[in-house]
Amino acid sequence: MTTSIVKEILARPIQMADHVSKLADEADQNFRQECAELKGKTERLAGLLRSAARNSSDLYERPTRRIIDDTEQVLDKALTLVMKCRASGLVKRLFTIIPTTAFRKTSQQLENSIGDVQWLLRVSASADERDDEYLGLPPIASNEPILCLIWEQVAILLSGCSLDDRGEAAASLVSLARDNDRYGKLILEEGGVPPLLKLLKEGRGEGQENAARAIGLLGRDPESVEIIVNAGVCSVFAKILKEGHMAVQIMVAWAISELAENHPKCQDHFSQNNAIRLLVSHLAFETIQEHSKYAIPTRQNMASIHSVLMASNATGTDAKTVQEDERNTVSHPMGSQSTSQMHNVVANTLALKGKNNNSDGLGNNENNNYGNNSANASNVSAKHHNQSHVSISGTSIKGREMEDPYTKAQMKAMAARALWKLCRGNVTICRIITESRALLCFAVLLEKGPDEVKLYSAQALMEITAVAENHSELRRSAFKPTSPAARAVVEQFLKIIEKADDDELLVPCIQSVGNLARTFRATETRLVAPLVKLLDERDDPVPMEAATALIKFACTDNYLHETHCTAIIEAGGAKHLIQLVYFGDQNVQIPSLILLCYIALHVPKSETLAQEEVLIVLEWSTKQAHLIGVRAIEELLPEAKSRLELYQSRGTRGFH
Repeated sequence: MTTSIVKEILARPIQMADHVSKLADEADQNFRQECAELKGKTERLAGLLRSAARNSSDLYERPTRRIIDDTEQVLDKALTLVMKCRASGLVKRLFTIIPTTAFRKTSQQLENSIGDVQWLLRVSASADERDDEYLGLPPIASNEPILCLIWEQVAILLSGCSLDDRGEAAASLVSLARDNDRYGKLILEEGGVPPLLKLLKEGRGEGQENAARAIGLLGRDPESVEIIVNAGVCSVFAKILKEGHMAVQIMVAWAISELAENHPKCQDHFSQNNAIRLLVSHLAFETIQEHSKYAIPTRQNMASIHSVLMASNATGTDAKTVQEDERNTVSHPMGSQSTSQMHNVVANTLALKGKNNNSDGLGNNENNNYGNNSANASNVSAKHHNQSHVSISGTSIKGREMEDPYTKAQMKAMAARALWKLCRGNVTICRIITESRALLCFAVLLEKGPDEVKLYSAQALMEITAVAENHSELRRSAFKPTSPAARAVVEQFLKIIEKADDDELLVPCIQSVGNLARTFRATETRLVAPLVKLLDERDDPVPMEAATALIKFACTDNYLHETHCTAIIEAGGAKHLIQLVYFGDQNVQIPSLILLCYIALHVPKSETLAQEEVLIVLEWSTKQAHLIGVRAIEELLPEAKSRLELYQSRGTRGFH
């Protein structure tokens, strides 16, 4: 708060205090003793107010305004009281009755104001002047002690206290914000964000982490996030992501994910401050190697995508050679790939984009070369760790390659989490991500990353594919069948779906495959059978998600719906769907029946549908109120039932 504003705030109560003192001297003989007591306390209060005016530049605005407003009200009551004590004339004296309690009450209120102003001066003092003095609780906060604690911690952040003291104050605010939503609101209202951002810029280590954590906890609703964004958080966070210590960057990435989740409108603000590209750079660090040339390793070294990325170049393979090799070994764009073919996918992506030798991993010319270490930071060998020191150059953060494996893994996890929240429903950000090497990074991390990194990578891909599903331009550019990066991602989806041992990771992968259903060619049917398998004997939500994904393969909007419906039947889908329609709960019944309707609609001549008596299932469904009340079923069911009746005779329906 500026000195001029403070002096303006303090001018009126000082004048009022002087007026009270002057009128107290003119009090009638009957009230002289009481007025003398009021005068003494008023003069003491005036002295404190003048001291505050002299130190106006140090005062913390929020408690200053609250305390001075209350003080003015008290002085106004004192002024009214002493004016009554100046009654002149015999009649006025006889009829002027002032209860003793009025003097006692006013005196106590003046005492409280003195205590409030004393506390304000102490809390606004520097650490040296305060000398670790216990500030106590000001009378104004007696009904809300937490407010006083918040004022005290924010004042420490604002004052010239040491960085350690300010870091501890930020930790206190973290504790308050975590414990109670209302406390978080109070911290915002009392101006806590600007000093937290200041600490984030000026502080170090743990203090910066606490500041970032506090900001993430404060942004719990759109209104709060708006306040934080307007305070300038995006530029400060971007600076930390570019130049800060990795432990602080981890907390900043987490805070970004929290703010984006609670108020998606802030996504573009972070994008405009380059946060997306910086987060992708953290994802790419020691995940992919940034060079224009790559060696073709021997077949035994191609056990995983990771081993491809670890390979150094000795033969100078260019993009054209890679493409020719790919055409000779891959039968169709999304087809089954051997380990050497997967190498071609990855090497082709890097070779095509590697024309810009000084790349930051996003197609930007920033001289950023990333190390060739594994995404699974917790399992990095000493040999590979040392190799990464050689390959990192340019604007990479000094010393970040020396961080311990756990910290590196946490950085990737939080970067992926932030990207997940930032790209949700945002075409522009999804385009920035897919035009970078992020898709390739996600493919590597899905295969070799720690569990948390895998999960957040899968969820980020789920959001990107969801946006691509509804935006044909993004879908065609990012997930076209000939895109090596997209193929690498789909390959990992397939592995996870086939393995099917982690439902938390499985669900976003299922959703992503469903979102991409329209990108697969007619020759690509290998994804259908694993999805059909998930319909059988699994707990929710896996069967529901599998049915929902298969709907996107079988629906009329999918150009290859007939091919996919046939593949679903051949994989045994009809039998599983019948069981789910009859015995599943409503969450899985509805998508299962919709899928069954599409299959009946598009391949009504199927003998399997007749053998499984699908028509009877559809007839039964028409009598279930909770099913026919669903709009999609209401539209599909009559037509599907009619098609089956048209193509299948009663004799065929009874065939076993």
